[in-house]
This record gives sequence, C-alpha cells and structure tokens, in this order.
Amino acid sequence: KRLAGTIPVSGAKNAALTLIPCALLTEEPLTLRNLPRLADIDSFQHLMTQFGVSVSIPGRRPEDFGRVITLEATRLTSTTAPYDLVRKMRASILVLGPMLARAGEATVSLPGGCAIGNRPIDLHLKALEAFGAHIELAQGYVRAIAPDGGLPGGEFDFPVVSVGATENAIMAAVLSSGTCRLFNAAREPEIVDLCKLLVAMGAEIEGIGTSDLTIHGVKRLYGTSYSVMPDRIEAGSYACAAAITGGEV
Repeated sequence: KRLAGTIPVSGAKNAALTLIPCALLTEEPLTLRNLPRLADIDSFQHLMTQFGVSVSIPGRRPEDFGRVITLEATRLTSTTAPYDLVRKMRASILVLGPMLARAGEATVSLPGGCAIGNRPIDLHLKALEAFGAHIELAQGYVRAIAPDGGLPGGEFDFPVVSVGATENAIMAAVLSSGTCRLFNAAREPEIVDLCKLLVAMGAEIEGIGTSDLTIHGVKRLYGTSYSVMPDRIEAGSYACAAAITGGEV
C-alpha cells in the first residue's frame, strides 16, 4: 500500500538529554519544547529536582508537538548526583559540566559506581582539567572543583572523538572566566543543537558545526524557549517507508 502524507517527528532523545541540564546554567526559566515522551526524559527530570530545580508543564500551544516543560534553577540546593539515580541513566554524567560552571563544584557518581575497570568518562574529566578544574576520585564518585572566580579556560585536543565529553566540556566552558578551545570535538547534530540553545541563552561560541570550537566565557546566561531538534532516525524511518511503497511523505 502506497504511503503518503504528513506526520510530525518527535524530538531527538539524545539532544533532549543534553539540553535539559542547561537549565543548571541560569537562574531564569528554560522552556524546552518537542521533548520526546520517554522514560529517560522522566528520569532526568527527577534528577534535576534533586538539585532544587523546579519542573513545570506550561500550557501547550496549538503548534506544539511532543512534551513541553519549563525548568527553573533559581537556587541550587545540592551539587551531588547520587549513584541510585546516575546508574539508571548514563546521560546523568552531563550534569557535571554545567553544575561545575554554575556552582563552582559538582559531585557525580561514576556510571559504574565503585566497580573496577575502565573509566568511561576519562575524556570528560581530562577536558575539565584542561580548563582549570581540580578533579578528585573517591568511593565511586568524581568531584570537580573550580578555582575561585570560575574556570580560567584552556585548550583540549580530544585523542578520540567523544560526544558526551564534548557536551560536558562545552557546558562547563560557557561560564568560564576566560576562553576555552576544543579540538577534534564531536560534530553530531546534537552538539550543534546544544550550541544553538546555549547561544540563545547568551553564550559566545565560535565554530559551531566544526571539530574546532572556541568558547568565550560570559558572566551569566539567561532563560529562553527552545524546541528540541527532530529525531533523524525517526524521520529517516518514515522516509524509507514511503520510498519502499513508492509513496511520498
């Protein structure tokens, strides 16, 4: 049967999980639209409330598709992400960078807790250290501390491309007191979406969409309203279905 028509595309999960922790970077409300209806999104919202972030669901506009939430981190009540929450979702490590930038310190459980083995977040930590953070590892937790006055800035060249480490480094850099440069950074669409949101909040980022990024730290970021990018895998699936049936979508 020939498939034809118009269908909305859900927001990309990996982009949404990167944009949610950006609420930690400002005291003002951040409204995210087109969020996918997934358990991981609910889990991340729950993690954010542990830091004192209020989460509300504003009224939807007629053109809205997907979920709409507003996050407001007027005052952070905690800078620790406990193991019980982090173990459920590896993306939880993405609170490390923005929490460090906003509060000057962050304590996040390692995804594997105290388990012996490779540390999957080594590149995250090395990038933050290159920007001036002091890193401590103890009892299955990583604690990052910024000098007084914020991260001074610096340069980091990724030995291998890492999407998560690039995201954490960018969020840590936007409130630095200097300039941060990343080389061989990931270029995935989710990275571009993150940068676009941060720029909308007042960040200064050069090289968006390339592997070399320059972030000039600013004193503060502001709230905004932003739509999560569509999921390219979902869009591609619909396109394939239409092509296979000789249709048009």
